[in-house]
Amino acid sequence: MNSLTIALSGIVIGAYILYKATKRSPFWNIPGPKSNSFILGHVCELLQNQVGLTDFEWRENYGDVVRFKGSFGSDYLMISDPKALQRIFQTSGYRWRKTPQRREFSRLVAGKGLAWADGDVHKRQRKIMLPGFSAPEAKHLLPFFSSCAAALCSRWTDILSASSEQCQVFNVADWISRATLDAIGQAAFDYDFGATNNQDTELSKHYQNLMIKTFGTPSKTALLMLDLSRYIPLSVMEFLDNHNPRFSLIHRVNNLAHVTAKYLVDMKSGLLLEGKNKKDIMSLLARAVKANKEASQNPKLQLSEEELLAQMRVLLFAGHETSGTSLTFALFELVRNPALQTRLRKEIRNTERKVAERGDVEVTAQDLESMPFLNAVVKETLRFHPVAVHLFRVAVEDDVLPLMKPIVATTGEILQEVVVPKGTRIVGSISAYNRHEDVFGSGEKAGALKFILTSHNAFDRADAFTFNPDRWLNPGHIKNSVSLGVYANLATFSAGIRSCIGWRFAVLEMQAFLVELIKNFEFAATPALDGIRREPAFLMTPSIEGELDKGSQMPLKVVFAKRSDDDS
Repeated sequence: MNSLTIALSGIVIGAYILYKATKRSPFWNIPGPKSNSFILGHVCELLQNQVGLTDFEWRENYGDVVRFKGSFGSDYLMISDPKALQRIFQTSGYRWRKTPQRREFSRLVAGKGLAWADGDVHKRQRKIMLPGFSAPEAKHLLPFFSSCAAALCSRWTDILSASSEQCQVFNVADWISRATLDAIGQAAFDYDFGATNNQDTELSKHYQNLMIKTFGTPSKTALLMLDLSRYIPLSVMEFLDNHNPRFSLIHRVNNLAHVTAKYLVDMKSGLLLEGKNKKDIMSLLARAVKANKEASQNPKLQLSEEELLAQMRVLLFAGHETSGTSLTFALFELVRNPALQTRLRKEIRNTERKVAERGDVEVTAQDLESMPFLNAVVKETLRFHPVAVHLFRVAVEDDVLPLMKPIVATTGEILQEVVVPKGTRIVGSISAYNRHEDVFGSGEKAGALKFILTSHNAFDRADAFTFNPDRWLNPGHIKNSVSLGVYANLATFSAGIRSCIGWRFAVLEMQAFLVELIKNFEFAATPALDGIRREPAFLMTPSIEGELDKGSQMPLKVVFAKRSDDDS
């Protein structure tokens, strides 16, 4: 590309940006914050603040639909209204697509698999993948999750037993990340990473703190370039990112993941031909592997080798990063609410007693589902601390968004719906929706709460801003007037055609790990918890204020749990 071509391209892009900036916005009457920077807009506020902090503030001040600025005066809408989110994510099909920037993020992290695909390609990939993620198949994976949780408990038991005080402070964020990587390796691929027992493969070592090292604390320049990349063709973005030294670690991980995935595919293909099928996910997806071996098969029923390897990388990344962070924050809340921890331990012990009375040794998936408080804790953690931060979409055709809660326009007009033209870009706020008082709150005030996002301040917030598992045990407390998502009316796993196909595995994994951890250990706070931050790094990750260079941290005091039912 010569200098004249570059100059002409710059002029064209500059002229287009100027045109967009000076053209009257179709959302001129939608309320929103005033921007202090024409160049950056609100990009830094949205993507540099702790997860949810900006979302909560904007929703409180401006409502469920907020107009905010991207770079050079461009308009975005932040949406937390349940009906509007239902329309965008659940009932509109592919009328709303992932933005090119987010698709490129997905390609960078895990290749051209489900997280990257869109339209007909996404429909084909998802159709092939779905059979391996049904409810019956999920139950088959419980032994993998339980054994990896037990292995983590065994490591901690050895360390505590060797301590004179039988007490230890563990960075549970790191330990649980290791254990969930082992769990997804065994459950999905019948492959042992050895991360819990410090027998890490090179791939597992590189996975540790990958997101925080790559996407933590983005500079203003990086955020500006990210927002401006919407004007750059996707193929050009791919080329630039493939040669960007900032992503050198992620490129290294991708190369290692590709080699590992290729080895596993070859192994599974051989076992399939021999008629040996195990119950891990890759064996359950053997029909895709077999289709690739038979050239006469319908291409609509096939995954290319690149796509199959990408699906495995998606599972490796999402299967341990998201579950590990959710479990970490579950323990954090149980530490902040010791009575909840005691109550959960009592329910676990009662369930184990029932299992023993019927002559069984292992807890089943049905046993886990029969534990109301365990499931309430899981749901409340996924509601209160969703690991996915935002859902970015762009309209590929004109649309009308219905509203559950009317908004007041800047003109004073009451809007029951929002008309959106083709090209509209929205940010679906998972955090703001998950704390929507008309869905998850009683409307009562919770008093002065120590708000996790700004641990030095107290907020007088509605009940939806309280971590309270009992909301799931009280009939009528959760308002289901608008159905959204695949689990508990939460936005945590997205919704519709792009909902997380592995949500059942994530829930089962959380159940299994919490049972093992809480029955064996008591967790208590350390002084460092006063500085815990919900760090934005593409996904949310826990960190300690001023110590981002140390990666994900959640230091908790751990001792052996008392063996009696009375844990007081």
